[in-house]
Amino acid sequence: MSKAFEPIHAVKGTRDLLPSETWRWQKIEDEARRMFAAYNFREIRTPILERTELFARSVGEDTDIVTKEMYTFADRDHESLTLRPEATASVVRAYLENRLYNEGGVHKLYYMGPMFRRERPQKGRYRQFYQIGAEVLGSDHPSIDVEVLEMLVLYLERVGLKNFTLLLNSVGHPVCRAEYVKVLRRALQSVKANMCEDCQRRADTNPLRVLDCKVEADQPIIAGLPKILDYLDPECRQHFDRVTSELKQRGIAYEITPRLVRGLDYYTRTTFEITSGALGAQNAVLGGGRYDGLAEMIGGPPTPGFGFSIGEDRLVLAVAEATGQAAASSLGQAPGPPLIAYIAWMGDAALVPAATLARELRHRGLSVEIGYEPAKLKKSLGVASKLGSRFAIIIGEGELASGRYQVKDMTRGQQEEVEPARIAEYVNSKTKERTEEVL
Repeated sequence: MSKAFEPIHAVKGTRDLLPSETWRWQKIEDEARRMFAAYNFREIRTPILERTELFARSVGEDTDIVTKEMYTFADRDHESLTLRPEATASVVRAYLENRLYNEGGVHKLYYMGPMFRRERPQKGRYRQFYQIGAEVLGSDHPSIDVEVLEMLVLYLERVGLKNFTLLLNSVGHPVCRAEYVKVLRRALQSVKANMCEDCQRRADTNPLRVLDCKVEADQPIIAGLPKILDYLDPECRQHFDRVTSELKQRGIAYEITPRLVRGLDYYTRTTFEITSGALGAQNAVLGGGRYDGLAEMIGGPPTPGFGFSIGEDRLVLAVAEATGQAAASSLGQAPGPPLIAYIAWMGDAALVPAATLARELRHRGLSVEIGYEPAKLKKSLGVASKLGSRFAIIIGEGELASGRYQVKDMTRGQQEEVEPARIAEYVNSKTKERTEEVL
Protein backbone atom coordinates (compact mmCIF):
# COMPACT_ATOMS: atom_id res chain seq x y z
CA MET A 1 0.00 0.00 0.00
CA SER A 2 1.50 3.29 -1.09
CA LYS A 3 2.01 6.08 1.39
CA ALA A 4 -0.38 9.04 1.10
CA PHE A 5 1.41 12.38 0.91
CA GLU A 6 0.00 15.70 2.04
CA PRO A 7 -0.26 18.19 -0.85
CA ILE A 8 2.53 20.74 -1.08
CA HIS A 9 1.42 24.35 -1.47
CA ALA A 10 3.23 27.46 -2.64
CA VAL A 11 5.15 29.36 0.03
CA LYS A 12 3.08 32.02 1.79
CA GLY A 13 3.30 35.33 -0.04
CA THR A 14 4.10 33.71 -3.41
CA ARG A 15 1.78 32.52 -6.15
CA ASP A 16 1.69 30.93 -9.56
CA LEU A 17 0.98 33.03 -12.63
CA LEU A 18 -1.12 30.82 -14.86
CA PRO A 19 -1.56 31.10 -18.64
CA SER A 20 -4.92 32.79 -18.07
CA GLU A 21 -3.00 35.65 -16.39
CA THR A 22 0.44 35.77 -18.00
CA TRP A 23 -0.81 37.33 -21.23
CA ARG A 24 -1.43 40.52 -19.25
CA TRP A 25 2.16 40.44 -17.99
CA GLN A 26 3.48 39.85 -21.49
CA LYS A 27 1.60 42.88 -22.82
CA ILE A 28 2.91 45.09 -19.99
CA GLU A 29 6.49 43.88 -20.53
CA ASP A 30 6.36 44.10 -24.34
CA GLU A 31 5.20 47.71 -24.14
CA ALA A 32 7.94 48.45 -21.60
CA ARG A 33 10.57 47.06 -23.98
CA ARG A 34 9.23 49.19 -26.83
CA MET A 35 9.28 52.29 -24.63
CA PHE A 36 12.80 51.58 -23.40
CA ALA A 37 13.96 51.11 -26.99
CA ALA A 38 12.40 54.45 -27.98
CA TYR A 39 14.43 56.15 -25.23
CA ASN A 40 17.58 54.12 -26.03
CA PHE A 41 17.77 52.00 -22.87
CA ARG A 42 19.56 48.62 -22.98
CA GLU A 43 18.75 45.57 -20.88
CA ILE A 44 20.92 44.37 -18.00
CA ARG A 45 20.36 41.16 -16.01
CA THR A 46 21.88 40.79 -12.55
CA PRO A 47 21.95 37.80 -10.15
CA ILE A 48 19.05 37.19 -7.80
CA LEU A 49 21.62 36.51 -5.04
CA GLU A 50 23.94 39.25 -3.79
CA ARG A 51 26.24 39.70 -0.83
CA THR A 52 24.22 41.03 2.10
CA GLU A 53 26.65 43.92 2.56
CA LEU A 54 25.54 45.41 -0.76
CA PHE A 55 22.04 46.14 0.54
CA ALA A 56 23.10 46.97 4.10
CA ARG A 57 25.38 49.71 2.73
CA SER A 58 23.17 51.08 0.00
CA VAL A 59 19.56 50.64 1.12
CA GLY A 60 20.35 51.60 4.72
CA GLU A 61 20.84 49.54 7.87
CA ASP A 62 17.89 51.21 9.64
CA THR A 63 15.36 50.78 6.82
CA ASP A 64 12.51 48.29 7.15
CA ILE A 65 13.89 46.42 4.15
CA VAL A 66 17.20 45.63 5.86
CA THR A 67 15.97 45.27 9.45
CA LYS A 68 12.77 43.29 8.82
CA GLU A 69 12.19 42.15 5.26
CA MET A 70 15.30 40.70 3.60
CA TYR A 71 15.71 36.98 3.00
CA THR A 72 19.26 36.53 4.29
CA PHE A 73 21.14 33.31 4.96
CA ALA A 74 24.68 32.00 5.45
CA ASP A 75 26.08 30.01 2.55
CA ARG A 76 28.11 26.85 3.18
CA ASP A 77 31.29 28.88 3.30
CA HIS A 78 29.64 31.12 5.93
CA GLU A 79 29.25 34.05 3.55
CA SER A 80 26.09 36.08 4.18
CA LEU A 81 23.90 36.17 1.07
CA THR A 82 20.57 37.88 0.39
CA LEU A 83 17.84 37.42 -2.17
CA ARG A 84 17.71 40.82 -3.82
CA PRO A 85 14.98 43.02 -2.28
CA GLU A 86 15.45 45.66 -5.00
CA ALA A 87 17.57 46.01 -8.13
CA THR A 88 19.12 49.49 -8.21
CA ALA A 89 22.01 48.54 -5.93
CA SER A 90 22.62 45.41 -8.03
CA VAL A 91 22.67 47.39 -11.28
CA VAL A 92 25.11 49.95 -9.88
CA ARG A 93 27.27 47.15 -8.50
CA ALA A 94 27.35 45.52 -11.96
CA TYR A 95 28.13 48.87 -13.60
CA LEU A 96 31.10 49.36 -11.28
CA GLU A 97 32.36 45.77 -11.20
CA ASN A 98 32.37 45.56 -15.00
CA ARG A 99 33.87 49.06 -15.35
CA LEU A 100 31.21 50.30 -17.74
CA TYR A 101 32.25 53.81 -16.74
CA ASN A 102 35.43 53.33 -18.79
CA GLU A 103 33.26 53.44 -21.91
CA GLY A 104 32.37 57.05 -21.10
CA GLY A 105 29.09 58.83 -21.67
CA VAL A 106 25.70 58.14 -20.15
CA HIS A 107 24.56 54.56 -19.63
CA LYS A 108 20.84 53.80 -19.84
CA LEU A 109 20.03 50.36 -18.44
CA TYR A 110 16.75 48.57 -17.75
CA TYR A 111 15.79 45.33 -16.04
CA MET A 112 12.83 43.06 -15.38
CA GLY A 113 12.64 40.29 -12.81
CA PRO A 114 11.69 38.96 -9.37
CA MET A 115 12.56 40.59 -6.04
CA PHE A 116 12.06 39.23 -2.53
CA ARG A 117 10.87 40.82 0.72
CA ARG A 118 9.22 39.19 3.72
CA GLU A 119 6.28 41.56 4.00
CA ARG A 120 2.72 40.93 5.13
CA PRO A 121 0.96 39.64 2.00
CA GLN A 122 -1.89 41.86 0.80
CA LYS A 123 -3.54 43.00 -2.40
CA GLY A 124 -0.84 43.67 -4.99
CA ARG A 125 2.00 42.94 -2.52
CA TYR A 126 3.78 39.58 -2.35
CA ARG A 127 6.96 38.14 -0.88
CA GLN A 128 8.18 37.26 -4.33
CA PHE A 129 7.22 40.18 -6.50
CA TYR A 130 8.27 41.52 -9.87
CA GLN A 131 9.77 44.82 -10.91
CA ILE A 132 10.38 46.64 -14.16
CA GLY A 133 12.97 49.34 -13.70
CA ALA A 134 15.58 51.51 -15.34
CA GLU A 135 18.70 53.42 -14.33
CA VAL A 136 20.56 56.29 -16.01
CA LEU A 137 24.19 56.42 -14.87
CA GLY A 138 26.76 59.09 -15.63
CA SER A 139 24.93 62.45 -15.59
CA ASP A 140 23.46 64.69 -12.89
CA HIS A 141 21.68 66.95 -15.39
CA PRO A 142 18.09 67.71 -14.28
CA SER A 143 16.86 67.10 -17.83
CA ILE A 144 17.71 63.42 -17.29
CA ASP A 145 15.21 63.37 -14.42
CA VAL A 146 12.59 65.00 -16.61
CA GLU A 147 13.12 62.70 -19.58
CA VAL A 148 12.70 59.60 -17.42
CA LEU A 149 9.51 61.00 -15.89
CA GLU A 150 8.25 61.83 -19.38
CA MET A 151 8.96 58.25 -20.46
CA LEU A 152 7.07 56.85 -17.47
CA VAL A 153 4.01 59.01 -18.05
CA LEU A 154 3.92 58.03 -21.72
CA TYR A 155 4.38 54.35 -20.83
CA LEU A 156 1.52 54.35 -18.32
CA GLU A 157 -0.72 56.01 -20.88
CA ARG A 158 0.26 53.41 -23.47
CA VAL A 159 -0.63 50.45 -21.22
CA GLY A 160 -4.00 52.02 -20.46
CA LEU A 161 -3.57 53.18 -16.86
CA LYS A 162 -5.91 56.02 -15.99
CA ASN A 163 -6.21 58.49 -13.11
CA PHE A 164 -2.59 58.29 -12.01
CA THR A 165 -0.71 61.08 -10.21
CA LEU A 166 2.99 62.00 -10.27
CA LEU A 167 4.16 62.98 -6.76
CA LEU A 168 7.43 64.90 -6.60
CA ASN A 169 9.87 66.06 -3.94
CA SER A 170 13.55 66.81 -3.37
CA VAL A 171 15.51 65.36 -0.45
CA GLY A 172 18.59 67.49 -1.18
CA HIS A 173 22.11 66.13 -0.93
CA PRO A 174 23.99 64.93 2.19
CA VAL A 175 25.21 68.41 3.18
CA CYS A 176 21.94 70.33 3.22
CA ARG A 177 19.99 67.23 4.31
CA ALA A 178 22.22 66.92 7.39
CA GLU A 179 21.08 70.37 8.54
CA TYR A 180 17.47 69.42 7.96
CA VAL A 181 17.88 66.17 9.90
CA LYS A 182 19.15 68.16 12.91
CA VAL A 183 16.02 70.33 12.80
CA LEU A 184 13.78 67.29 12.29
CA ARG A 185 15.37 65.41 15.21
CA ARG A 186 14.73 68.36 17.53
CA ALA A 187 11.10 68.62 16.36
CA LEU A 188 10.54 64.90 16.96
CA GLN A 189 11.68 64.96 20.56
CA SER A 190 8.43 66.55 21.76
CA VAL A 191 6.09 64.31 19.72
CA LYS A 192 7.78 60.92 19.31
CA ALA A 193 6.17 59.52 22.48
CA ASN A 194 2.80 59.74 20.69
CA MET A 195 4.01 57.85 17.62
CA CYS A 196 4.37 54.17 16.76
CA GLU A 197 7.21 52.10 18.16
CA ASP A 198 9.17 52.19 14.90
CA CYS A 199 8.95 55.99 14.71
CA GLN A 200 10.08 56.35 18.33
CA ARG A 201 13.21 54.38 17.44
CA ARG A 202 13.78 56.15 14.12
CA ALA A 203 13.42 59.58 15.75
CA ASP A 204 16.81 58.90 17.33
CA THR A 205 18.54 56.60 14.80
CA ASN A 206 17.31 57.89 11.42
CA PRO A 207 14.76 60.73 11.68
CA LEU A 208 14.22 60.94 7.91
CA ARG A 209 12.64 57.46 7.97
CA VAL A 210 9.85 58.82 10.19
CA LEU A 211 8.49 60.68 7.15
CA ASP A 212 8.10 57.32 5.37
CA CYS A 213 5.87 55.90 8.12
CA LYS A 214 2.61 54.37 6.86
CA VAL A 215 0.82 54.17 10.24
CA GLU A 216 -2.39 56.14 9.84
CA ALA A 217 -2.43 57.50 13.41
CA ASP A 218 1.02 59.06 12.91
CA GLN A 219 0.12 61.03 9.79
CA PRO A 220 -1.26 64.18 11.52
CA ILE A 221 1.95 64.41 13.56
CA ILE A 222 4.13 63.91 10.49
CA ALA A 223 2.17 66.59 8.62
CA GLY A 224 3.22 69.13 11.26
CA LEU A 225 6.95 68.41 11.04
CA PRO A 226 9.41 70.75 9.23
CA LYS A 227 9.57 70.38 5.44
CA ILE A 228 12.81 69.42 3.76
CA LEU A 229 12.11 71.76 0.82
CA ASP A 230 12.63 74.69 3.21
CA TYR A 231 16.22 73.55 3.88
CA LEU A 232 17.58 72.91 0.38
CA ASP A 233 20.81 74.73 -0.42
CA PRO A 234 20.92 76.95 -3.56
CA GLU A 235 22.35 74.19 -5.76
CA CYS A 236 19.68 71.64 -4.81
CA ARG A 237 16.96 74.28 -5.06
CA GLN A 238 18.15 75.20 -8.56
CA HIS A 239 18.13 71.53 -9.59
CA PHE A 240 14.59 71.01 -8.28
CA ASP A 241 13.33 74.23 -9.88
CA ARG A 242 14.82 73.14 -13.21
CA VAL A 243 13.05 69.78 -12.97
CA THR A 244 9.66 71.33 -12.21
CA SER A 245 10.15 74.01 -14.88
CA GLU A 246 10.91 71.45 -17.60
CA LEU A 247 7.99 69.26 -16.52
CA LYS A 248 5.71 72.27 -17.03
CA GLN A 249 7.30 73.01 -20.43
CA ARG A 250 6.61 69.44 -21.51
CA GLY A 251 3.03 69.54 -20.24
CA ILE A 252 3.56 66.87 -17.56
CA ALA A 253 1.35 67.34 -14.49
CA TYR A 254 2.78 66.74 -11.01
CA GLU A 255 2.10 67.40 -7.33
CA ILE A 256 4.84 68.50 -4.93
CA THR A 257 4.72 66.27 -1.83
CA PRO A 258 7.15 67.56 0.83
CA ARG A 259 6.95 64.37 2.97
CA LEU A 260 7.94 62.05 0.14
CA VAL A 261 11.35 60.58 1.01
CA ARG A 262 10.96 56.99 -0.27
CA GLY A 263 12.06 53.99 1.81
CA LEU A 264 15.73 53.82 0.84
CA ASP A 265 18.70 55.77 2.19
CA TYR A 266 20.56 56.29 -1.08
CA TYR A 267 18.23 58.88 -2.60
CA THR A 268 19.41 62.46 -3.23
CA ARG A 269 17.59 65.43 -4.73
CA THR A 270 14.66 64.37 -6.93
CA THR A 271 12.38 61.69 -5.48
CA PHE A 272 9.02 60.69 -6.90
CA GLU A 273 6.14 58.23 -6.85
CA ILE A 274 3.26 57.59 -9.22
CA THR A 275 0.02 56.52 -7.59
CA SER A 276 -3.16 55.11 -9.09
CA GLY A 277 -6.74 55.48 -7.91
CA ALA A 278 -7.41 51.93 -9.11
CA LEU A 279 -5.45 50.40 -6.20
CA GLY A 280 -7.21 51.78 -3.12
CA ALA A 281 -5.15 52.54 0.00
CA GLN A 282 -1.94 50.84 -1.21
CA ASN A 283 -1.88 53.03 -4.30
CA ALA A 284 1.81 53.42 -5.26
CA VAL A 285 2.52 51.84 -8.65
CA LEU A 286 6.13 52.93 -9.00
CA GLY A 287 8.73 55.21 -7.54
CA GLY A 288 12.32 56.31 -7.80
CA GLY A 289 14.65 59.24 -7.83
CA ARG A 290 18.21 60.46 -8.01
CA TYR A 291 21.04 58.68 -6.15
CA ASP A 292 24.24 60.58 -6.89
CA GLY A 293 26.18 59.06 -3.98
CA LEU A 294 25.21 55.40 -4.33
CA ALA A 295 28.24 54.35 -6.39
CA GLU A 296 30.57 55.70 -3.70
CA MET A 297 28.65 53.80 -0.99
CA ILE A 298 29.36 50.59 -2.90
CA GLY A 299 33.05 51.46 -3.25
CA GLY A 300 33.19 52.90 -6.75
CA PRO A 301 34.08 56.27 -8.25
CA PRO A 302 31.54 59.12 -8.03
CA THR A 303 28.78 58.32 -10.52
CA PRO A 304 25.52 60.29 -10.60
CA GLY A 305 22.41 58.23 -11.22
CA PHE A 306 18.67 58.46 -11.63
CA GLY A 307 16.17 55.62 -11.86
CA PHE A 308 12.89 54.01 -10.93
CA SER A 309 11.21 50.68 -10.32
CA ILE A 310 7.67 49.71 -11.26
CA GLY A 311 5.83 47.22 -9.07
CA GLU A 312 4.73 45.00 -11.94
CA ASP A 313 2.27 43.06 -9.77
CA ARG A 314 0.51 46.32 -8.89
CA LEU A 315 0.69 47.71 -12.41
CA VAL A 316 -0.94 44.60 -13.90
CA LEU A 317 -3.65 44.82 -11.25
CA ALA A 318 -4.17 48.56 -11.78
CA VAL A 319 -4.40 48.23 -15.57
CA ALA A 320 -6.89 45.37 -15.23
CA GLU A 321 -8.97 47.40 -12.78
CA ALA A 322 -8.82 50.57 -14.88
CA THR A 323 -9.26 49.19 -18.39
CA GLY A 324 -10.19 45.53 -18.39
CA GLN A 325 -9.16 42.89 -20.89
CA ALA A 326 -10.14 44.84 -24.03
CA ALA A 327 -7.75 47.73 -23.37
CA ALA A 328 -4.90 45.47 -22.29
CA SER A 329 -5.27 43.22 -25.33
CA SER A 330 -4.91 46.20 -27.69
CA LEU A 331 -1.18 46.45 -26.93
CA GLY A 332 1.06 45.22 -29.74
CA GLN A 333 3.92 42.76 -29.58
CA ALA A 334 6.40 44.04 -32.18
CA PRO A 335 10.03 44.42 -30.98
CA GLY A 336 11.46 47.90 -30.59
CA PRO A 337 13.01 49.50 -33.69
CA PRO A 338 16.67 50.46 -34.13
CA LEU A 339 17.71 54.05 -33.35
CA ILE A 340 16.30 56.25 -36.10
CA ALA A 341 17.47 59.71 -35.06
CA TYR A 342 19.94 61.44 -32.79
CA ILE A 343 19.14 65.10 -32.05
CA ALA A 344 22.22 67.33 -31.90
CA TRP A 345 21.51 70.75 -30.36
CA MET A 346 23.84 73.71 -29.89
CA GLY A 347 23.18 76.58 -27.47
CA ASP A 348 20.87 76.70 -24.45
CA ALA A 349 17.99 78.09 -26.53
CA ALA A 350 17.92 74.89 -28.60
CA LEU A 351 17.52 72.40 -25.72
CA VAL A 352 13.78 72.76 -25.16
CA PRO A 353 12.90 72.68 -28.92
CA ALA A 354 15.18 69.64 -29.24
CA ALA A 355 13.46 67.86 -26.33
CA THR A 356 10.05 68.78 -27.75
CA LEU A 357 10.97 67.33 -31.15
CA ALA A 358 12.30 64.16 -29.52
CA ARG A 359 9.04 63.69 -27.69
CA GLU A 360 6.98 64.25 -30.84
CA LEU A 361 9.03 61.74 -32.85
CA ARG A 362 8.84 59.19 -30.05
CA HIS A 363 5.07 59.63 -29.97
CA ARG A 364 5.14 58.68 -33.64
CA GLY A 365 6.87 55.42 -32.73
CA LEU A 366 10.38 56.44 -33.81
CA SER A 367 13.43 55.52 -31.77
CA VAL A 368 15.17 58.78 -30.84
CA GLU A 369 18.06 59.82 -28.62
CA ILE A 370 19.05 63.27 -27.37
CA GLY A 371 22.10 64.21 -25.33
CA TYR A 372 21.58 66.69 -22.49
CA GLU A 373 25.17 67.75 -21.97
CA PRO A 374 26.26 70.71 -24.18
CA ALA A 375 28.47 69.53 -27.05
CA LYS A 376 29.93 70.81 -30.30
CA LEU A 377 28.43 69.56 -33.56
CA LYS A 378 31.38 67.31 -34.42
CA LYS A 379 31.15 65.50 -31.10
CA SER A 380 27.37 65.14 -31.36
CA LEU A 381 27.67 63.65 -34.84
CA GLY A 382 30.29 61.27 -33.48
CA VAL A 383 27.85 60.16 -30.79
CA ALA A 384 25.12 59.69 -33.44
CA SER A 385 27.50 57.56 -35.48
CA LYS A 386 28.58 55.50 -32.46
CA LEU A 387 24.96 54.81 -31.56
CA GLY A 388 24.26 53.65 -35.11
CA SER A 389 21.62 56.33 -35.65
CA ARG A 390 20.12 56.44 -39.15
CA PHE A 391 19.76 60.24 -39.03
CA ALA A 392 21.18 63.19 -37.10
CA ILE A 393 18.85 66.15 -36.58
CA ILE A 394 20.81 69.37 -36.09
CA ILE A 395 19.31 72.32 -34.19
CA GLY A 396 21.31 75.51 -33.64
CA GLU A 397 20.77 79.26 -33.74
CA GLY A 398 20.46 79.32 -37.52
CA GLU A 399 17.92 76.50 -37.55
CA LEU A 400 15.84 78.15 -34.83
CA ALA A 401 15.87 81.43 -36.77
CA SER A 402 14.83 79.82 -40.07
CA GLY A 403 12.32 77.41 -38.55
CA ARG A 404 13.90 74.53 -40.51
CA TYR A 405 16.16 71.89 -38.97
CA GLN A 406 19.06 70.12 -40.68
CA VAL A 407 18.46 66.38 -41.11
CA LYS A 408 21.60 64.44 -41.97
CA ASP A 409 21.45 60.94 -43.43
CA MET A 410 24.27 59.24 -41.53
CA THR A 411 24.56 56.38 -44.02
CA ARG A 412 24.84 58.56 -47.13
CA GLY A 413 26.21 61.81 -45.77
CA GLN A 414 23.38 63.79 -47.40
CA GLN A 415 21.83 66.69 -45.51
CA GLU A 416 18.57 68.56 -46.06
CA GLU A 417 16.58 71.32 -44.37
CA VAL A 418 13.22 70.06 -43.08
CA GLU A 419 10.43 71.78 -41.17
CA PRO A 420 9.99 70.24 -37.68
CA ALA A 421 6.40 69.16 -38.39
CA ARG A 422 7.58 67.17 -41.45
CA ILE A 423 10.59 65.42 -39.92
CA ALA A 424 8.73 62.23 -38.93
CA GLU A 425 7.31 61.90 -42.45
CA TYR A 426 10.72 62.69 -43.98
CA VAL A 427 12.72 60.09 -42.00
CA ASN A 428 10.04 57.45 -42.54
CA SER A 429 10.11 57.98 -46.29
CA LYS A 430 13.92 57.92 -46.44
CA THR A 431 14.02 54.77 -44.31
CA LYS A 432 11.49 53.13 -46.63
CA GLU A 433 13.55 54.10 -49.69
CA ARG A 434 16.67 52.62 -48.13
CA THR A 435 14.83 49.38 -47.27
CA GLU A 436 13.58 49.06 -50.84
CA GLU A 437 17.09 49.61 -52.20
CA VAL A 438 18.47 46.87 -49.95
CA LEU A 439 15.74 44.48 -51.09
